[in-house]
Amino acid sequence: MTSGHLQIVVCAAGPAADVTQLVTTATRQSWTTAVTATPSALDFVDAETIERLTGHPVRSTYRSSPGTRRSLPAADALIIAPATYNSVNKIALGIADNYAMTAVAELIGRRVPTVVVPFVNAALATRTPFQRAVANLRDEHVRILLGANDGWEPHPPGSGNSRQNAFPWTTAFEAATGLAGERLSR
Repeated sequence: MTSGHLQIVVCAAGPAADVTQLVTTATRQSWTTAVTATPSALDFVDAETIERLTGHPVRSTYRSSPGTRRSLPAADALIIAPATYNSVNKIALGIADNYAMTAVAELIGRRVPTVVVPFVNAALATRTPFQRAVANLRDEHVRILLGANDGWEPHPPGSGNSRQNAFPWTTAFEAATGLAGERLSR
């Protein structure tokens, strides 16, 4: 797919600070973007820069202020990145306890092509609840970039900072646009 609207949801993990890389990549490919942050992720992102790049406020609550336009363009693809251990589990269980998780639940329910890029350590990734969550999301046709085939592995505990620069923003965008293109060709 050559252009469309990409909805991005960031969770509270180190790579969230670099979400502008994804926004810039999408913009260069003629995609529009908007960013939604979990409440904890707001401390990780530069909302002013994101708003300047996207033309949309960073959303983290159900209503930003009276008189503010509530709706965004219809999403052609959704990327949740970085996705924390907690968020992956919530998404799989359908827990919508904040605006970001509600938006994710709805977009997955609408069958919007979705890519999730977990940023978890290896100890958390071996937990049965996480493995079930990943399997359940894959059963719902959500693309999870995780494992040797995706070139993105969980990091050893305590080494997240060293993995932040390698976060696969471009791979996530390519996966999302590929899914969006497949959806249109059906």
